[in-house]
Amino acid sequence: MPVEPIRYFHRAKQVIETEKVYGENWVRWTYESKGGSLLLHALAKRHIASWYYGWRMNRPSSANKVLPFIVEYNLDVDEFAKSAFIFKTFNDFFYRALKPGARPVAEGDRVAILPADGRHLALQNVDAAAGFYVKGQRFDLASFLGDAELARKFAGGSMLISRLCPVDYHRFHFPVAGTPGEPRLINGFLYSVSPIALRRKLEYLWQNKRMVTLVESPGFGQIAVCEIGATMVGSIFQSFVPGRAVAKGEEKGLFKFGGSCVITLFQPGKIKFDADLVRHGSDGLEVYARMGERLGVAG
Repeated sequence: MPVEPIRYFHRAKQVIETEKVYGENWVRWTYESKGGSLLLHALAKRHIASWYYGWRMNRPSSANKVLPFIVEYNLDVDEFAKSAFIFKTFNDFFYRALKPGARPVAEGDRVAILPADGRHLALQNVDAAAGFYVKGQRFDLASFLGDAELARKFAGGSMLISRLCPVDYHRFHFPVAGTPGEPRLINGFLYSVSPIALRRKLEYLWQNKRMVTLVESPGFGQIAVCEIGATMVGSIFQSFVPGRAVAKGEEKGLFKFGGSCVITLFQPGKIKFDADLVRHGSDGLEVYARMGERLGVAG
C-alpha cells in the first residue's frame, strides 16, 4: 500500500508543505499494519506506553534530548522564555513558555483567534461536513461532548480542530474573551490524533481522554474549548481560574509530551471563520498557523 503523506497549507508562507512526522515509522506501523493493530489495545487503552514515555521524559537524563531536538526541527530559540541550555528535563522544555510578545494576539472585540500553534481544520458547519479525515464519516458531537443536551446547543455550529505536533509550542490559550466555567474531564483512551490514525477511525477524537470547558463570551455567546489527550500525552493541565474573566489570548493550560489536539466549538451563527481557513478546510487540508492569529469574526 503506498504511503500517503500528511500535507498542510502554511498560512505565513502561502505554500503547501509535507509534515515531518515525529516517530512516523512507529505510528504508521501501529495504525497501518496488522501486526501493529494487535498492540494498539495495550498501547492506547491501557496507557502503558504513554505512562512509560512520560516517566522517561520527566527524568533528568531526558534533558540530553533537548538540544538535538531543537536542531533537528529547527526551532526558534530566540522566542523561548528561558535559555535552551537550562531545561531540567525534556518535558520542562516541551511545555516551555515563550517570551511576552512572541505570539501577537489579533486585535478587535469581534475577532476570535487561534487557540494554539498547529495545523488547523476549520469547519463552518460541523453537521454539513463529512469525510474531512474519513470519507463519509461525520463528527459525533454528542459522543465527543459526553452530553446529548449540550451537543444540541452546538448542532449546526462551527468547529475548529487544532492539531499540535511534538515540535509545536504546547500551551493552549483562550480564543475569545469571556468567563470560563469548571473544566469537565471525560476519561478515555490515548490513541494517536495524527491524520495517519484519524484516516482510519475518526472516532478516536471522541474515544480519547479529553477536557471540556464552557466559556461565556460577550461577543460570541457560549463556546466550548476542548483539549484532547493522545498517545504519549496523558496529562492535560489547566492553569486558569474557573469563574474569573479572561482576556483573549490568555493562557488556558498545557500538554505534556506528545502530539495533542484542541477542538473549539461555536454555536450556529456566532462566528464567521476567515475565508482562507474555510477554503482549505472544505478541501480537507489543514492550515498551519500560530496562536494569536485570526480565526474569524463574530457572526
